[in-house]
Amino acid sequence: MKRRPALLQLSRDHHAALVLAQRIAKATDEASVGRLLASVPRFFERELEPHFQAEEATLLPRLEAAGATALVARTLDEHRLLRSLAARLADGDSTGLKPFGDALNRHVRFEERELFVTAERVLPADFLDAAD
Repeated sequence: MKRRPALLQLSRDHHAALVLAQRIAKATDEASVGRLLASVPRFFERELEPHFQAEEATLLPRLEAAGATALVARTLDEHRLLRSLAARLADGDSTGLKPFGDALNRHVRFEERELFVTAERVLPADFLDAAD
């Protein structure tokens, strides 16, 4: 799906997140789980946390002002959940891996199918068409 310039990089970020969620879903042996436990916290810190911060600084306040409060609340709740699960993984808690992957998959799909669609419908063109 083609995205407006202000959402383009955020949408592109989702590809790597979905690939990670898929890798987590397929991890069944101890070695692959161990590799993911070692790599997911770094991925979260380098890729997901900056993505969340960008949304929270630019997109979500505009959506809140436009009246999309339920979508904003859901997004923030999901960001909190993913941060919490990532912290568990960073502490070596492998029981958080599958819940993290499932939550990440759901979150990306929600943003692509609902949050960004709403943003493109309700936010002003001067914001949406500004390339960062």
